[in-house]
Amino acid sequence: MAEAVSNDLMETPLAGLHRELGARMVPFAGYSMPVQYPTGIIAEHNQVRDSAGLFDVSHMGQACLVGPDHETTARALEALTPGDFVNLGRGRERYTLLLTEDGGIIDDMMVTRPVSVDDDGRLMLVVNAARKDVDYADFRARLPASVTLEPMEDRALLALQGPAAAKVLARHVADFGEPGFMTVRSASFDDVSCDIYRSGYTGEDGFELSMAADDAEAIARALLAEPEVGPIGLGARDSLRLEAGLCLYGHDIDTTTTPAEADLGFAIAKRRREEGGFPGAERILRELADGPPRKRIGLMLDGRAPAREGAHIKTRDGRHIGDVTSGGFAPTVGAPIAMGYVNAEFAEDGTGLAIEVRGKDLPATVTAMPFVPHRYFRKRKP
Repeated sequence: MAEAVSNDLMETPLAGLHRELGARMVPFAGYSMPVQYPTGIIAEHNQVRDSAGLFDVSHMGQACLVGPDHETTARALEALTPGDFVNLGRGRERYTLLLTEDGGIIDDMMVTRPVSVDDDGRLMLVVNAARKDVDYADFRARLPASVTLEPMEDRALLALQGPAAAKVLARHVADFGEPGFMTVRSASFDDVSCDIYRSGYTGEDGFELSMAADDAEAIARALLAEPEVGPIGLGARDSLRLEAGLCLYGHDIDTTTTPAEADLGFAIAKRRREEGGFPGAERILRELADGPPRKRIGLMLDGRAPAREGAHIKTRDGRHIGDVTSGGFAPTVGAPIAMGYVNAEFAEDGTGLAIEVRGKDLPATVTAMPFVPHRYFRKRKP
């Protein structure tokens, strides 16, 4: 449960633990959050790539859509997003986009159908912290009377990410087995009830654990006591998702970008492409078929100087054709990387461009994303 502090920032249930661990706290999306711990951002980044790291993501919004049955709730969500939720199986999770009427992105979010038949008619949502109020207001304004939105303010959310994550969780969760990617199960973590999702936003294998706010610290301490696990702040979270080529709302996507421009066409389900019926469908489907006027691209810079958000992207002869939306030095790559939008004619991989950094045009090359290959879990075939 979030609590207010004197400077009008909210705190997560782990705020005291962060300070105990020596975290440097910064304002983020209305919360006081750890940006890094004493080991530093690069060490934390490598911790996740090499072993496992624990993130506090309790600032994210957890909510539930509740209707009389699954199809009613799913259809209500499909009226606002381009995903196929009618056919979402029990215990399955899906990434989707909340859209404006002209196809802009209000937010990106995760949607899960609970495992239990007793929860028929419920869909669980995890939305971005900075967009909670906007999203909730939009849902309430556009949902039918038969479906309601119920924020779950008494929940916390932790992310355990990295190649050792499954091994660590198996020590605390009985009959852990091999849960599939983008699945959820209700479980007992050292006798504490929680929901475990095999997903995350680092490009690595990993899990997100949702639990009662009062139980968050006990679970976090148990995980941090494992030799493979270290605490990870916002700094490494950002460098990891950038290497994975993943969008950050308010930077790489917003209400001025469409799914086609953002290279998020995978979020538009096959059935929805055929049937339409989602906000902005005419524009989005046209852009998917014919190509959008601008595209999100990855860029690899020459040298060591990183490009930051807002830096101008140019042709090699100096014409301004777009702007950087995310950028920084990539520890795994060993070079500066960036994402941004350019006119579609310049978006082909291998195109030589330039980025203006501190008054100088630095050579850059359009590069396929992800910059670091995703290592999401895939079940072994028998």
